Amino acid sequence: MDKQETIRRKLDELKVEHRDLDDAIARVTEAPPYDQVTIQRLKKRKLALRDEIGRLEDKLIPDIIA
Repeated sequence: MDKQETIRRKLDELKVEHRDLDDAIARVTEAPPYDQVTIQRLKKRKLALRDEIGRLEDKLIPDIIA
């Protein structure tokens, strides 16, 4: 397996986890009382995943300066 294939697989895993966090946040916020600490923790993890997804996508797509 080459490096790009490894990155693509990791990227797919992170995107699935990101979607799962969306669902988890929606479930936590469905019924009061809201657990703000849990919501904040989930959102922080979701942002970290988004950053990691962006870094991996940058590795797959070469930065071409015209």
